[in-house]
Amino acid sequence: MRGPHNIIRLIRTGATLERTGAMNVVLDAFDAGPLLRITFRTLVWPFQWLGYKGDVTTPPAVRALTALGPAYIKFGQILSTRPDVVGDELAVQLRVLQDKLPPFSMEEAKATIQKELGHSFDRLFSSFSEPVAAASLAQVHKAHLADTGEAVAVKILRPGIERAFRRDIDAFYFAARMIELLSPASRRLRPMDVITHFEGVVLGELDLRLESSAAAEFAANTIADEGFQVPTVRWHLSGRRVMTLDWAEGTNIGINDALDAAGHDRRALATRVLQLFLNHALRDGYFHGDMHQGNLKVAATGEIIAYDFGIMGRIDEYTRRVYAEILFGFIRKDYQRVAEVHFEAGYVPANRDVDEFARALRAVGEPIFGMDASRISMARLLSYLFEVTERFGMETRTELILLQRTMVVVEGVARSLDPHMNIWQVAKPVVEDYIKESIGPKALMRDLAKTALVLARFGPQLPRLTEDALIRLNNPPPAPKPQRRIARLSWMALGGVLVGAVWIVTML
Repeated sequence: MRGPHNIIRLIRTGATLERTGAMNVVLDAFDAGPLLRITFRTLVWPFQWLGYKGDVTTPPAVRALTALGPAYIKFGQILSTRPDVVGDELAVQLRVLQDKLPPFSMEEAKATIQKELGHSFDRLFSSFSEPVAAASLAQVHKAHLADTGEAVAVKILRPGIERAFRRDIDAFYFAARMIELLSPASRRLRPMDVITHFEGVVLGELDLRLESSAAAEFAANTIADEGFQVPTVRWHLSGRRVMTLDWAEGTNIGINDALDAAGHDRRALATRVLQLFLNHALRDGYFHGDMHQGNLKVAATGEIIAYDFGIMGRIDEYTRRVYAEILFGFIRKDYQRVAEVHFEAGYVPANRDVDEFARALRAVGEPIFGMDASRISMARLLSYLFEVTERFGMETRTELILLQRTMVVVEGVARSLDPHMNIWQVAKPVVEDYIKESIGPKALMRDLAKTALVLARFGPQLPRLTEDALIRLNNPPPAPKPQRRIARLSWMALGGVLVGAVWIVTML
């Protein structure tokens, strides 16, 4: 129930935010009005002693969310992908959230495996390590299969994590509703929609069968990608609360000294990681949404290995074409075409001036292209681009926000490997190849063929659908009769009588 019983839980949350200094940060991020600020600060100030202290060496928001536990850590991670909601500064702080928590016991891990997979633990694994990673939702163990001796990674959800998340999400909804009621200015940020988005992401991650499916789809899409691999899912050892993958042995891509010692070419790795991401986003429309250094390894053979598929991004074919044309237009400095693409896609309202928009885009692109190659940033370009489109009335598109956030992360990985990398030179061949394949005579013929297949599939129904549509057009339904005020008052009175009667009966 999203009711008043959540107040106590929220007071504990508010006390922690106040004690760690994060309250002002959060209220500023959500453009909270004076009424909301006064209400929140008045409610939580006397209860600061109830709040958790947290790690004083971390920024206030990170300190508070980490102290409050797994649901809040995950919420912060999701918000880090939404700079449109919390602002760029707070989004950057939240990206450094350390997803490190104390592990749960080996006994609980083994019990979960046995219950989920239906076999005794010793029958499945010949060895099983202590946790090698403990995150907000789950922890990972290295194990060896009893029948083949192969090394695998076993991911196990935390005990009781589903119930804990449902309880905290319940409180989040209550808080979002209070924010909307007390701060009308915050409604443009749609707090309830933010919580709904968070709930959908978390509920998806609480079923490891869905993450297994994401890993399998990603592996199928990228099977022909040279120098890239995705660990294979062991479906017979996976379920709702347990996921088993082949063990990924390699060097963390963020440790340059170790990469150099292993003889890897960091410049080649930087080029490959950026081009791989662009290929996944443009070619497949399905990309890894969390490609930071902690989720990437380099095998002894030089292949890049990706893992942790809890956050994946998906872009439809039309959006991919629009995104590619925008990037290609910037690469060629054809700002007029970039502006036209925005209007053709409906991203910018038709009543705005396309030439004025093109001039604004030129003001974004030219300073960036004038920089030294080592300072040119596609992520910075996308950030500025979204600022301009927002000024011209473009509505927020969640899939593009995730794409932008991932582009920032991937570019950061590439820069850490090769600080002098020219982003545009690396991106240009991937974007050009996609443009040739997706926009032109070949793409037109594919689109026509798809259209013909759809028409053929629904062809037998077309006459009936056309007839039904014409009948409805010629015979519109009558407008509903307006309800008289006296009738509305009568129903309200009847409702009051029924409520009173029920109360009297319960009292007796």
